Amino acid sequence: MQHSAPSFREFSDRFRSLETTLSRELFREHRDQMRVKKEETAAENLRRIIDATLRLANRKGFQSMSLRDLSAETGLSAGGLYAYIRSKDDLVRLIQRHGVALTLRSLEDAIAAADGPRDKLRAAIRAHLFLTETMQPWFYFSYMEAKNLPRRETREAIRSEVAVEELFTGIIRAGQARGVFRNGDPQLLAGMIKALLQDWYLKRWKHRQRNVSVECYADAVQNMVEHAVLVPPYDEAPAAAHNATCEEG
Repeated sequence: MQHSAPSFREFSDRFRSLETTLSRELFREHRDQMRVKKEETAAENLRRIIDATLRLANRKGFQSMSLRDLSAETGLSAGGLYAYIRSKDDLVRLIQRHGVALTLRSLEDAIAAADGPRDKLRAAIRAHLFLTETMQPWFYFSYMEAKNLPRRETREAIRSEVAVEELFTGIIRAGQARGVFRNGDPQLLAGMIKALLQDWYLKRWKHRQRNVSVECYADAVQNMVEHAVLVPPYDEAPAAAHNATCEEG
């Protein structure tokens, strides 16, 4: 049984709730390193610090950004800022762990809510694209700043990239075992899907110029992938719905 795909707005509403939850978890994980007692205040300020860092990094580059710049961008005093971080290395660690946790938890939740390999693959594609739209500054930061990250964070970034591909690999492998997907190298197929997904946030300007929405792009990727991996015959209705939506857009 196929479930209706969530809209970007529905996904965003759920994401905001998860973001608040994980901000609190981030504070609890690093509580002993922070001079803050109130969890609610700390979670909100951590989000402000992370969001401000990503804005500055994408505007002028993380290496050129100073903690003084961050203080001005967040509206927190230098003392207030140092209550959460002691250095830019601390800052990178917080940003990467928060972003990785949001990405993996969002994808895992979307996949778990879907039934069967086809729906799970659709859910993973849409959730990843909606994530990269919602978290575009973080994805761009992680991709562009990877070479400048501390070694430990570089390894974490690589592990998270592999973990995301493994989620897709697992779905494809399960679909092949059930005869839903064609035979082929699951890891290679997962990597090719990931490349299509990356095009959205790395070439966002291109899609904007063409008036392509994230929902339209999700439909296009979903239908292209299904034509490549599904064992025929299968329902062609989703492709027709996609074409109508994009033409109207």
